[in-house]
Amino acid sequence: RAGTSAVYRHEMPGGQVTNLREQARSLGIEARWPEVAEAYAQVNLLFGDIVKVTPTSKVVGDMALFMVSNGLTPADVLDPAREIDFPESVVSLFKGELGTPAHGFPAELQRKVLKGQAPLAGRPGETMAPVDLAAEQAKVEQQTGRPLSQPELASYLMYPKVFRDFAEHQARYGDVSAVPSTAFFYGLREGEEVSIELERGKTLVIQLLGRADTGDGHTKLFFELNGQPRLIKVAQDGVQAAHSHPQADPDNPHHVGAPMPGMVSTVAVKPGQAVAKGDTLLTLEAMKMEVAVKAERDGVIREVLAIPGQRLRNTDLLLLLA
Repeated sequence: RAGTSAVYRHEMPGGQVTNLREQARSLGIEARWPEVAEAYAQVNLLFGDIVKVTPTSKVVGDMALFMVSNGLTPADVLDPAREIDFPESVVSLFKGELGTPAHGFPAELQRKVLKGQAPLAGRPGETMAPVDLAAEQAKVEQQTGRPLSQPELASYLMYPKVFRDFAEHQARYGDVSAVPSTAFFYGLREGEEVSIELERGKTLVIQLLGRADTGDGHTKLFFELNGQPRLIKVAQDGVQAAHSHPQADPDNPHHVGAPMPGMVSTVAVKPGQAVAKGDTLLTLEAMKMEVAVKAERDGVIREVLAIPGQRLRNTDLLLLLA
């Protein structure tokens, strides 16, 4: 592919371009890529023109996607009267958990992002409590139901949520590392055949013969497994949620809507519970980006419409406040 001079405008690291495109695709805004690139440049300046390497470049990308998904401008982000549920990575950055630039963060924006939290003083690692490796390994092994290797324990300590998701996926589907990457990420084309070696002398030969939509949000897949015809019915991802979930009314102060499309990770409240302004109501995640939805005012939870694991679109109704 040809190069592009747009990099002089957005200053996006080369390795991040493909990752950010995939994130944009998962949020349904891939067609708005020029807006994402422009928002990336805007966020970079909002954050004080920070050095963009992993993981700081990802934070800038998360905020750019968040702004495009919600139609926010830099003026909206800086407006002290406008409440914004910033992505968790942005909160972590301004708290100093990724380090602090030599010139510091823009003070007004930092106060808005942290919402009363105090930033860390000094290097983040200096305030971390020592870890009992044996106790942590025993705890995770009990949670996952299997022994952990030393690399797996290190992965958990550095990325606990990512490792738990990985362990849950592995427990549900088994070791999928034998599946070719193209088949795992994109599925098979009709007529395509793959060979999956489970162990020495045991190989599965799978060929997709055809597919048919059932009209009820499912697809029938016809395939051969080692020459034997098989049929499986698969739910189409997001079809039901996209058509049946009620929408939040932006003019109704009792409605709390989803600030971005994604999956409900956790729900922290229940009907009848009193909440104060700033309390976390639930968390949403979408391909490496997580947002904590917080209460914009004091109130009582009247109804919760979101459940963990549910996939929602932007502005879908999450809960009702009394």
